[in-house]
Amino acid sequence: MTTRLHLLCSASTSSTSSIAFAADEPLDPRGGESLSRLSGRLPSCDIILRSPALCAAQTAEGLGLDARAEPLLRDCDFGNWAGRTLAEVEAQTPQAITEWLQNPRAAPHGGESFADVTTRVGEWMDSLLAGNGSVLAITHATVIRAAIAHALGADPTAFRHIDVAPLTRTKLSGGGRRWTLAALIPLKDAR
Repeated sequence: MTTRLHLLCSASTSSTSSIAFAADEPLDPRGGESLSRLSGRLPSCDIILRSPALCAAQTAEGLGLDARAEPLLRDCDFGNWAGRTLAEVEAQTPQAITEWLQNPRAAPHGGESFADVTTRVGEWMDSLLAGNGSVLAITHATVIRAAIAHALGADPTAFRHIDVAPLTRTKLSGGGRRWTLAALIPLKDAR
C-alpha cells in the first residue's frame, strides 16, 4: 500500500512579503493573482484537505478545490509574535529571537516550538500510512518544512535549513512505516 501526499504551500499573504510571523490573514493581491497560473496543474487526488487558516481556504477556493479543513495542518502557533515582523520582534527581544533560531525546542513567543510542529505534523502524516491513495493538503511553509524533516528522519534542527516558497508543491510517498521525499516543485515548474 502506498500513500502519495502532495503538500501545497498556500499563496502569499502580507506576512510572507514582509517577513512577519503569520496571523490568520487573507491572501495578498499577488497571492490571489498567482493562483490562475496553477489552475489545472495539480494532480487529481482522492482526498483534498487544507489548513483552517483563511489563506489556505482562499488558496483552495482560488484553485476551484473543495478542500476540507484539517486542524492538524494549521500553521505554527507563534504566540505573541503573530502578526509582527521579524525585525520588530528582534529589535524588542533579540535574545528571544536568537534562542528561537538556535533551539528548535524553544518557544519564547508562548506558542509552539519547531519541534512541537514537527511532532504534530509527523503524527498526522504517519496516520495516513494506514491508507492507500493520494492526498492533497493546502497548508503553510512551516508545516511543509516539518513534513520534509519528518520524511527524512531529520532532527528538528534541520527545520531551519528548509525553505518553501508560496505555491510550492512537495511530493511525498509513504509505504509501510516510512516516508520518502519525492520532489519539491515550484509554481513555475508545476505539472
